[in-house]
Amino acid sequence: MKLFEKSDVFRILTEVISEGILIVDDQQHIVASNAVANRMFGYPEGELSGKPLEILIPKKIKSQHKGDADGFIQKGRRRKMGQGLDLVGLQKDGGEFPLEISLNPFRLLQRRYIMAIIVDISERKKSEQTIDHWFQVFNESLNEIYIFDAESLVFINVNRGAQLNLGYSMAELKQVSVLDIKTDLSEKNFKKLIAPLANKTREKVDFETIHRRKDGSTYPVEVHLQLSSIGKKQVFLAIVLDITERKNYTQHLENKVEERTEQLREALKAEKQLNELKTKFLSLVSHEFKTPLTSILTSTSLLSKYTETEEQQKRDKHINTIKEKVKYLDSILTDFLSIERLDTGKVKYNITSFPLSKLINEVVYNSNTLLKEGQRIQYPKDIDGITVSFDEKIMALALSNLLHNAIKYSLEDTSIKIQVAENDKNLQIAIVDQGLGIPEEDQPFIFERYFRASNVLTNQGTGIGLNIVKQHMSNLGADINFRSKLGEGSTFTVTIPIKNSDDEKNPTG
Repeated sequence: MKLFEKSDVFRILTEVISEGILIVDDQQHIVASNAVANRMFGYPEGELSGKPLEILIPKKIKSQHKGDADGFIQKGRRRKMGQGLDLVGLQKDGGEFPLEISLNPFRLLQRRYIMAIIVDISERKKSEQTIDHWFQVFNESLNEIYIFDAESLVFINVNRGAQLNLGYSMAELKQVSVLDIKTDLSEKNFKKLIAPLANKTREKVDFETIHRRKDGSTYPVEVHLQLSSIGKKQVFLAIVLDITERKNYTQHLENKVEERTEQLREALKAEKQLNELKTKFLSLVSHEFKTPLTSILTSTSLLSKYTETEEQQKRDKHINTIKEKVKYLDSILTDFLSIERLDTGKVKYNITSFPLSKLINEVVYNSNTLLKEGQRIQYPKDIDGITVSFDEKIMALALSNLLHNAIKYSLEDTSIKIQVAENDKNLQIAIVDQGLGIPEEDQPFIFERYFRASNVLTNQGTGIGLNIVKQHMSNLGADINFRSKLGEGSTFTVTIPIKNSDDEKNPTG
């Protein structure tokens, strides 16, 4: 070892070489190492000298390496290691790095030695991995990617997506030029198209064309073309999108233009009616909210003036007024929410069987508080044995609405009758009043939203209650109709079909 330590020639030669150098004797001990090798393996100068070579070899390949090294020392032939293999060096701190080794045997003073020239290929491996990654991206892209010679226009490389769509193999495509797959471009037109790239006035050219497959079928494409190079050779890189679906969709839209135009005409015709309806709605909301809110504000102001104990009756009067107006506002908001749910199809119905008498009792009880002086509700006879299969809440809503209207539009000291009739096919419930009646000219519109008869415009009301009832009845397979005579009263009748046991039990709206 002293021979190598004292050799100035060795030191000079090894320190000026950019590769790592290790000298190993025939017992696989390190005799000498240069500074580059020391840095590679993470050892200070001189520390590797005399150490067994295996300290630089990962544990998982030590046994294989020893046998290979012994055979190499005996044969004594120069060779390179690492090309095509994954050789790894072990650093002092336990880290590993990829390397290539060139082994050069020699004899000195009757002993065999090996000079190992070591190259750290970490950066090369990273580059290779990057190249592999981008090649994988290139090859697996669902878009078509082509690389072709800028002069001959013959394909150099084509990704898998393009091969599959065209139906050609890579070997076949290398015998084909760009013009062979483009049905609508001559060589002259194509070269005119790519001229801005060739003279470098543009970096990219985009255009649409038609590709022809191997089987003769065609499909529309959008091409994004740019100039590149491979070594000294200029090439074109084309990223191609199959736009069949886009074209089909465009054609579909064109086919729909006339239909949509006609629909637009109809919509424009309806716009005037819609604007009128909107104006009516805003006027309705303004009036129906403003009146009770004014009453609430007035009663609230007056309450503060009645501070004496003996004025409790006056306070109660205004408190009751506030309660009534709040309840009225709540009912309006409930109606508006019902309309929204009906229009968006969010109403879910729950069909159950229930006694009709129970429901009518509840509806009448809740309506009694609305009766005017001398008004009375005549309860139907002989209904205790009737069971109804329907949505109980919706039926209560419908009958309450009809009964409240009858009370509202009837005078004092009048009777409101509830009549029930049943046969094999349906159940009919009628609300009969002796009220104002509906003018004949208004009757065709009575179930339209926001419509109010001309003879009741001064009464409170939104004109949406009957519309809501009508929609619910329609959704549930039931019906509502009426007959009315001005000045004599109205009769509203709800008709509910009687379902057989095997009929559908849970319709939804």
